[in-house]
Amino acid sequence: MKLFECLNNEICDETFGTYAPFYYRYLGYAQDIAAKPSAFRANGIYALFTETRPVIFKSEIIVGNRKALYATADTATLEYAKKEVERFGERTFITNNDHYAPNYEHILQVGLPGLIYEIDISLEAHKDDCGKCETLLAMKHTLCGFSQMIKNYALAAQECKKDSAYSNERLDGIIKNCNAIVTVKPQTFAQALQLVWFCHTAFLMEGRYAMALGRLDQYLYPFYQADIEKGIITDEQVVELLENVFIKLQDDIVNICIGGQNKGGECEVNPLSYCILKAVGNCNVPGPNLSLRLTENTPDEFLDECLKTIGTGLGYPALMNDDINIAALKKYGYAEEDIYNYSMVGCIENFITGMQPPWSDGRFDTPRYFDYVFNNGISETNGSVGLDTGDIESIKSMQEFMTVFEKQLAFGVAEYCAHFNQRNNSINQAYLPEPFLSCFCYDCIGRGMDINNGGSKYPSVHGAAVMGIGTMADSLAAIEKIVFKDKKATLIDIKNALNSNFDGYEELREALLAAPKYGNNDVFVDKYAVWFIDYLGALFENYKTRDGGGIYIAVAANTSNISAGRSINATPDGRKRGEPLSDAASPTYGKDVKGPTSTINSLSKPDYTKVACGSVVNQKYSPAMFNNQNRPKLQALIRTYFKKGGQEIQINATSREVLEKAMEEPEKHKNLVVRVSGFSAFYVTLEKSVQLDILNRTQQG
Repeated sequence: MKLFECLNNEICDETFGTYAPFYYRYLGYAQDIAAKPSAFRANGIYALFTETRPVIFKSEIIVGNRKALYATADTATLEYAKKEVERFGERTFITNNDHYAPNYEHILQVGLPGLIYEIDISLEAHKDDCGKCETLLAMKHTLCGFSQMIKNYALAAQECKKDSAYSNERLDGIIKNCNAIVTVKPQTFAQALQLVWFCHTAFLMEGRYAMALGRLDQYLYPFYQADIEKGIITDEQVVELLENVFIKLQDDIVNICIGGQNKGGECEVNPLSYCILKAVGNCNVPGPNLSLRLTENTPDEFLDECLKTIGTGLGYPALMNDDINIAALKKYGYAEEDIYNYSMVGCIENFITGMQPPWSDGRFDTPRYFDYVFNNGISETNGSVGLDTGDIESIKSMQEFMTVFEKQLAFGVAEYCAHFNQRNNSINQAYLPEPFLSCFCYDCIGRGMDINNGGSKYPSVHGAAVMGIGTMADSLAAIEKIVFKDKKATLIDIKNALNSNFDGYEELREALLAAPKYGNNDVFVDKYAVWFIDYLGALFENYKTRDGGGIYIAVAANTSNISAGRSINATPDGRKRGEPLSDAASPTYGKDVKGPTSTINSLSKPDYTKVACGSVVNQKYSPAMFNNQNRPKLQALIRTYFKKGGQEIQINATSREVLEKAMEEPEKHKNLVVRVSGFSAFYVTLEKSVQLDILNRTQQG
């Protein structure tokens, strides 16, 4: 059995008990109840890192996990500690807590001691500023605790030598690497990977989610290259080390970015990129969330290897159009060298690596606004309120309808941004500092400021996930065709049909369903997808985050198209109340019926340089598309799609028959991994509604 398989079994078989990070934070809080916010927080983090007892699995080469944070006894103490900690509040996703791509390149260049030295230099530079000194001392305190945590792992490995079930050779390597990285900067690939993984583990211990590993093939490459040239490591050993890390990522959405181009347009795929791809494929678990920055110069052989991995059913990597993403980010005033080093956080969200506060995003359900247009600003389904734009019968043309609909959307965007900023302005940034995280953001140390309070080079950004482009385009095209072109019905007829969920309006529904649908290269409907991106992008550009950053749009939804659909009235495309909306940037499933070429022609018409966050296009191709004969055709299709302006594509390669069998006999398909939306998952663990959503995707051949 391969090492990564052993480790997977070992992790899955453990009984962890009660997750209790709050207890260790409480130990730190209790040290100095009168401390200032930064010192107060740093004390808690220091205790979190130093008081926990490291656990080393027998199969680990790269050590570090959250097992030490689980407890099975003294629940009364745990509950008391939890209550005390909750009194002080905490950041959440929406207030910039996680979904962050740390500046791993810098800590690998200077090492942990070098990072502490930089803080000492900054303390001297800001010695007359008490606030900055407090912030810097808090950062240093957390790094000292982090250093002690690594030393504790070395001690734990030494203790494991008493157990004959462990490999002494492996333990000696762990001890050597741990002791080295607290003393000097990493010298080998294994040491560099171990330091990165310790950092990631520490973020998990703090309770952060979806912390990205960024451009792993770039910042680890110098260590890989040096070890290969010295003959002290082989590609097989590199893959094994990576597997040892990746197998631990199956329960978290951890984005790893590979490939991309530099400022000169040169492709940055390297031999380590191949090793990372192979390790992800070998592990065959839902995480990590692998993303390829695909350029015109990405070698055909590397894209082919990616397609082979996708074709296993894993769905990774997601393919990102580097030219489109770079063009979109350039509109926000970032320095070019920083843009070319962008990576992804969470599912697909573009992020300036290590230079801005953690990401946040929210859901903007655009099809909801049909309800307000047709019902004088009051939702027929849930009583929510939009803008009263008057009686629907007063509208006499499609142009007038679009004018009214745009007013509804403008009102909704203003409301969305007001709610978002209200939540962010409601917290005291100084009272909720992040001293450890700040150490991994440029230029918090140099400025002596917290990552969320002026320390980062760039301000925070927010993504508004504008949902339902397929539903929207199909609905608008249906209104234009049925009401204003063919004159088969009036807007009042449409209103009554929607509010009755088409009960008694079956013939009208059939006409709406027969109207042109997005995804078939039909300009009659595709023009509304173009409008969707242009208009919503322009609306959100008018708003800023609390510290002056942009509010991007994203055309993504994960599985929220299902939950949103449950609360949204029937729509003019013929969709019934409660049914899912179209998914992310994809056409409505089952409506793109003219083949993959027509689909990509539709999908590439909107201007995605106006979508700085990123988009998700879910496609399903038959397994035969991934055989040796057809992969070159699929590769040509993807390259054409990107050349025409497509931003992203991710592919499921599991047949409908296999998915149906998995639903019927889940116990026989426990290891079946599928691409859901911005992430992959074990198919049988998904809710039935999500399983059906994947099952119903159009299978192209």
